[in-house]
Parts: sequence; C-alpha cells; structure tokens
Amino acid sequence: MLLLLVVMTGIAPITLYMLVPALPELARTFDADISIAQMTVSLYMVGLAFSQLIMGPLSDRFGRKPVLLAGLGLMVVAGIGSSFAATLPQLIAARFFQALGGATGMVMSRAIIRDLYPRERVGPMISLVIAVMMIAQMLSPLAGGLIETGFGWRAIFYTVTGASLVVTLAIAFLLPETRKRATTDAGSSGFIADSKVLFGSRAFIGYLFCYVMASWIIFTFAGGGPYVVVNQMGRSSAEYGAWFATSGLAYLVGNLACVRFAPRRTIEQLIWFGLALQFGGAILNVVWGLTGLNQDPAWLFLTHMIVMFGNAFVMSNAAAGALSIRPQAAGAASGMMGFMQMGFGSLCSQGGAWLGGHFATPVALNLSLVVLSCGCAAAMIFLVPRRKVVVTEKMVEKAEEKSGLM
Repeated sequence: MLLLLVVMTGIAPITLYMLVPALPELARTFDADISIAQMTVSLYMVGLAFSQLIMGPLSDRFGRKPVLLAGLGLMVVAGIGSSFAATLPQLIAARFFQALGGATGMVMSRAIIRDLYPRERVGPMISLVIAVMMIAQMLSPLAGGLIETGFGWRAIFYTVTGASLVVTLAIAFLLPETRKRATTDAGSSGFIADSKVLFGSRAFIGYLFCYVMASWIIFTFAGGGPYVVVNQMGRSSAEYGAWFATSGLAYLVGNLACVRFAPRRTIEQLIWFGLALQFGGAILNVVWGLTGLNQDPAWLFLTHMIVMFGNAFVMSNAAAGALSIRPQAAGAASGMMGFMQMGFGSLCSQGGAWLGGHFATPVALNLSLVVLSCGCAAAMIFLVPRRKVVVTEKMVEKAEEKSGLM
C-alpha cells in the first residue's frame, strides 16, 4: 500500500520535472522561443491545479479507485500523444491533459490515507509518503537529462508513458477501494453540501490556509532563488542547482522526523513546532541579509534548510487536520488543498522571481517568507479552536437545505 501511495503521488510531479532539462532542446526542435517551450511546464501546473479541484469531489461520489483509474488512463493516452506530437502546440495540449490525469494520484493519495488511518496517524503517513517520493523527485531532473542526452527528448515521454501504464495496472489489480460506501452514502449528498460544511468550519479554513501558505513558501523561494544566487551573488546556475538540492534534503529529513515524533505529540503541537522553525529560519536569513552575510550561498541555504525542515512538519500535519474535519468528504477537501496550493503557488513563484530580480539583496525575498510564516500562525491562532472539531450530520443537513439539495 505504501508503494502504491508513493507512485500515485509521485507520477505527476516526476513527469513535470523530468522534462525541464529538455526545454532548450524542445525550443530548438520546434524552432520556437524558450518562453513558448516553457508553456509545457506552466500549463502542466495549471492542469495539476484544476484537476485536483474536480477529481477530489468525484472520488467522494464514485469511489477512489474508479476515478484514479480514469485519471491515470487519461495520463497514459496523453503521454502517447506527447510522444508523437508533431508541433509544439500539440505537445503543450497533450501535456495539459497529461497533468489533468496525473494529478488524480496526488489528490487520491491524501484521501486514501484519510480513509485508512485515524486523525492522529494521517500526518505521519503523509510525511512518510512524501519522504519516499522526494528521493525519486530529486533524481527526476537528472534522469530526464540523461535520457534526453542519450536518446532524445521523445524518449522522456516513452519512459513516463510506460511508467504511467505500469502504475495504472498495479492500481487496477492491487489497490482495494478505500472509500467507506455506507458512511459516504449516508453522510454526503454532493460537492455543494460538502463544500458548505467544510467552509462553514473555521478549523477547516485554518488548517487549509496554514497548509497552502506553508507550500507557498516553497514556491516563492524556488521562484526567487535563481536570481538571488546567479544575479546577486554572481554564481553559476550549476552551483545554484547544487545548493537548491539542500532544501529538498532538509524537507526530506523533516518528513522523516515528523514520522518519528508524531506518536508522542498532537497534530497542533507538531504544527507549532514546525512554525517556530519556519519563522526562525526566515528571520535569521533576514538578519544575515541586513548584515551582508548572506551574499554567500552557504549562509542563505544552510539557514533556509531550517525553514524547509520546519515546513515539512507544518504541511503534513495541517493537511491531516483539514482532511479530518469531515472524513466523508476527504476527496473534496484534498482537491481544494491541491487547487489552492498549485493554482496560487504559480503566482507566488512569479512573485518570488520579481523580488529576486528587482532587489540587490535577498532581504526582500526572505521577508516574504516571514510574512507567509506569520500568515500560517495567524490561521492557527484565530481559526483553529483548541477543542477537537467534529462535523455532525445535523450540520450536513443544514448545508443541504441551504443548497437546495433536499
């Protein structure tokens, strides 16, 4: 089950990152500007965002496995289309549909974990899946570059299409249906009612915003980091790539630490521990910037490792809290989280690039991380109550009456 959760979570992001090293070759092959070739990545992220908003609610209604198989089947078909694309617009369109299908695995994995485990175990299980997936994700750009160099860029699509087919067959034969049909049919009447219940819960909104703002920290720094290191510090892009890998390593270690600490602490305690590290690391980088120390990548990234270590605690446990508000609507909750994470994350990436490219020091970029950390803390303080939140069927009935579904 762990292996299935890892591969269904990782197939879409790994497919995203494997193509990145081949973007210059794509531009040369189709005689297009690099910014047009970049759309094979940017529109892929748009597809990831919107797919999660759609697939999550569908899985609450029809079950996790049928929706997952349909999504991954679409990914296989779109992968075949990508492999034989004759023009760049055809490739961009095929990549968009590839993302629509692949994102199903991302949203389903969180919902399946909530189906199988109690609230206290959801956070560490998400951390464990992410930790294993991160290893493959960190190696995927290297694998993509080697495949493109040795066999051409189309071989990347042959590889990911074959992998998608294997994952689809494994899920078809090995994954059981985890949605509890009796509970779901009795307690959930549709996306509108579930959405009204979820957004009527202050705790859900608190966990949701804590989760997505923590993820925006990753997007913001990733967007601004290259400009800071290459333009401000005068280092090579290869050196930036090596330093950036330390952030992924810290996030991986943070997830493994979360798995170990979780049995002895509550979800809220783990979130606050992560927030303290996240905020402290960002503040330290602001201090280094004001004193001029972090014009050296070592100061910037070694301190940012503290941010990423804490970020792992925040994201996995905030996700666990949001998914546990109404377990019958775990698919809808997971879809909302993924949509806000990816949809607005792309804007944060652009904002980070602007901050990194328009200021002479990394201070402005790191101040934005401080602000996002404060936003996470505010969501926890003002929206998440101290007592355990339980969504009752009476609350569902009220939402149904207001939405006109009764």
